[in-house]
Amino acid sequence: MSDTKMMGAMQAAGAGPNMGGGGGGAPGTKQTLVEEGTKFKGSLTSSCPIVVRGRIEGDVEAPSLNVSSSGAVHGKVRVGEMRSQGELSGEFDADVVQLSGAVKDNTVIRAKSLEVKLTPPSGKMQVIFGEVQLDVGDVHAREAEKEKAEGGKKNKGNRDSVAPPPEGGQ
Repeated sequence: MSDTKMMGAMQAAGAGPNMGGGGGGAPGTKQTLVEEGTKFKGSLTSSCPIVVRGRIEGDVEAPSLNVSSSGAVHGKVRVGEMRSQGELSGEFDADVVQLSGAVKDNTVIRAKSLEVKLTPPSGKMQVIFGEVQLDVGDVHAREAEKEKAEGGKKNKGNRDSVAPPPEGGQ
């Protein structure tokens, strides 16, 4: 990829008043942009929010990640906030996650807060989960719940126990 094309694909935005849909920032706010038609492969670290309209394959670290409906992120991601209308696969660690796109098989999402939107403001949208692992909430609280559940299996009258998932996944 030429230096000029790379600069256009990944820029500190805010030079123009209109960043288009899915930008996730006010005019003048810096952000790192991977534009539609651009494929980035490797490790990407930014001190600015990252907006993905194209495709990223690799490691991503930033304060926030916004994946538009045309975007895809495949790899290991560590962000404070993540909003995705596009395609995700890999391992994702975030405090706050908003999903309204596709999550591919063998994807792990760890979040303190998870929101799944099924209805967009206009048009149709479908959220698809393949074989995924969703860990929501505080890690220590989940471990305590797991210990309670394991103790509850011995005492079937324990209301704090968690029932295992039904056979066949549903």
